[in-house]
Amino acid sequence: MQFSESWLRSLVNPSLSSDELSHLLTMAGLEVEEMKPVAASYDKVVVAQVLTKEKHPDADRLNVLTVDVGQAEPLTIVCGAGNVTVGMKAPCALVGAKLPGIEIKQAKVRGIASFGMMCSEKELGLAEESAGLMVLDVDATVGQSIRAHLDLDDHLITLKLTPNRCDCLSLNGIAREVAALTGTVMASFPEATFTQTGTQNRKVKVTSSSACPRYSGRVISGVNAKAQTPVWMVKRLERCGLRSISALVDVTNYVLLELGQPLHAFDLNKLNGDIEVRFGRAGEKLKLLNEQTIDLQGDMLVIADAKAPVALAGVMGGADSAVDDATTDIFLESAFFAPSVIVGKSRRLGFSSDSSYRFERGVDYAATAFALDRATQLILDVCGGQSGEVTEVLGELPVRHPVKLRTSRVHRVLGISLPSEQIPQILSRLGMSYKQNGEEFIVTPPSYRFDIEIEEDLIEEVARVHGYENILPAPIQAPMCILPRNESQRPLAKILQSMVVRDYQETINYAFVDAAWERDLCGNSSPITLKNPIASQMSVMRSSLLGGLLESLRTNLARKQSRVRLFEVGGCFSKSANGYEQYERLAGLAYGGSQAEQWGVPSRNVDFYDVKGDVEALFAPLSLTFKALPHPALHPGKSARILLDGNEIGWIGELHPQWQQTYDLPNPPVWFEVDMSALMGSSVPKAAGISRVPLVRRDIAVLADEGVLVDTLLTAMRGVKAPYVDDIGLFDVYRGKGVEQGKKSLAFRVLLQDTQKTLTESEIEPSIAMLVDVLNKNGAQLRS
Repeated sequence: MQFSESWLRSLVNPSLSSDELSHLLTMAGLEVEEMKPVAASYDKVVVAQVLTKEKHPDADRLNVLTVDVGQAEPLTIVCGAGNVTVGMKAPCALVGAKLPGIEIKQAKVRGIASFGMMCSEKELGLAEESAGLMVLDVDATVGQSIRAHLDLDDHLITLKLTPNRCDCLSLNGIAREVAALTGTVMASFPEATFTQTGTQNRKVKVTSSSACPRYSGRVISGVNAKAQTPVWMVKRLERCGLRSISALVDVTNYVLLELGQPLHAFDLNKLNGDIEVRFGRAGEKLKLLNEQTIDLQGDMLVIADAKAPVALAGVMGGADSAVDDATTDIFLESAFFAPSVIVGKSRRLGFSSDSSYRFERGVDYAATAFALDRATQLILDVCGGQSGEVTEVLGELPVRHPVKLRTSRVHRVLGISLPSEQIPQILSRLGMSYKQNGEEFIVTPPSYRFDIEIEEDLIEEVARVHGYENILPAPIQAPMCILPRNESQRPLAKILQSMVVRDYQETINYAFVDAAWERDLCGNSSPITLKNPIASQMSVMRSSLLGGLLESLRTNLARKQSRVRLFEVGGCFSKSANGYEQYERLAGLAYGGSQAEQWGVPSRNVDFYDVKGDVEALFAPLSLTFKALPHPALHPGKSARILLDGNEIGWIGELHPQWQQTYDLPNPPVWFEVDMSALMGSSVPKAAGISRVPLVRRDIAVLADEGVLVDTLLTAMRGVKAPYVDDIGLFDVYRGKGVEQGKKSLAFRVLLQDTQKTLTESEIEPSIAMLVDVLNKNGAQLRS
């Protein structure tokens, strides 16, 4: 919200500079987004009056003026403005004045000395363009500084309000807040002095009192719609970002800014019968003031006459009942609409209005009558007329429930001890009524504070008024100790560090993803959809981290990064019988060279086994197994399930050529994804003595069909737990001469050891025999 500082200071004027006032508001939660001066900094510009005007003897478009600037003698000034007339008052820049982009000096213009310059709004920096001199009021004081006359030392302040502070969407609300923060007395608004002399009225019927708990209106007859809006009102409106339209509309806008209560003036002669507040009906249409014609829906509250809707309640008036220069009688409306009824309607229709912005958040239901009287007084003062009696329909208004505030709770939450008398003083300054019982307060918020519902809300108010800057940090007094760490669980930081050591870089992506990613990459035809996505390409919740990693890869490739290794830890989501489930996963993606470009090793692209080694290193010392299985996103022959102790914990593989082409990737990346729950587990190390006897090695060479997996044979041999066997590993695979077609030769290394003695052949052979027997049962025979 933008407002004029001088308007604010006319209501409450604390002994603070503009910068100090801005800082005070920001620290109290009303963030000042911008503060800028109304005009550039200059002086020696005064109100001047043209005494005489003569044509320049040597220039047809120039005039020689005699100008009174409040000095002992009038000045001679050469001027080329087309609207200059004798007797008019306009700004005059004296010699030495420094205006935006120009410095005024005494000069000769076509042979005649000029001792200043008559100014337009453009030359004063008040407008982008101007057609002539700036015409001032006839009652302007000659010689007065133009800065004082036009209040050019004013500042425009823009607040970035949070949705809960709708009470500060007016000058009255902001002034009320400044008065509470500084203890300054706030000026009261002038009381209405008009009398009800008009006899016309309109009956009002409210069919849904819950949607419109309060509706007030009165007829004002005999108004002059062509009356000029006072200059002071126009200036205040413009400095708040609103342009002057007509006197009647300007008054309603002025009261909106002043009190925060939206008003609307109907042309009484364009209304057919009495007023009804109801919901829209099927087939009804309404042309709004912005020339937009809308189809009314059943949840849209409207103001209607006996014939048709004439306004969209709380949003915008109708064009067919709008006031114009021919208007003589008006029906002035001031109402309170329930926020739940107004919210979302402007967004649905594709526009916003000052009224809907306020009604959506909530206006002061207790101020509707005062706002109606305030606007009536201004209309009568500016446009004349006779005021009729108020027609009001009153339903069940919102209730401000009392909230208990404990002094001990305030001290505990804020961490400071406030004097016993300060809390009631703060509550009083905030306009809250209360009953005190010892150290407890039963506080009733005022009608304009929708946001006070629980004790913490009141504690926040106490903190704001006391001043956040006055709450100094205090030493921690709680007992501190190092928390125990379970050795069977790996800390997340260690896992992340392991990925960094393997040359991966962490990335963070949104959990909201494109539905196409879920369909193509995860085979998920029914993902969790969002009711209100922030963008069309972020409409579902992810069930895998792959899509975000691929998008990050494309971003890096677009920036000429030829070798990319990324990982992410994040939540994934899926549907379940009980609703939805969330689980944490770690995913990595490698693309480009297996090693950074260098001279020490030959260049080659990363492959399945490079990433498989990274995964195994990540889980070490736990032992993983890999089972070849297809995945929608992966190459059919280069994808596998990752298993830990027989449980499926993730996937690994090379991206499918189809998706490689879809995502325009020159080379296929290799991806893996595992459950964090499995990765967090760790085996607790057990101490053992170092053997003083050497290891015994035996090699077993077998023939097996191509379809027999080495992992199957290793798992089987390790599973029999043969005595003295310390380690089993594959060290050679051979295909070729001497090996039958369709078969392969496998050589396993078996290490045996007893920490207490040297093994003998009689102890070694039974163990080797057990391993050979297991190999035979799994389709591998000893080579002859």
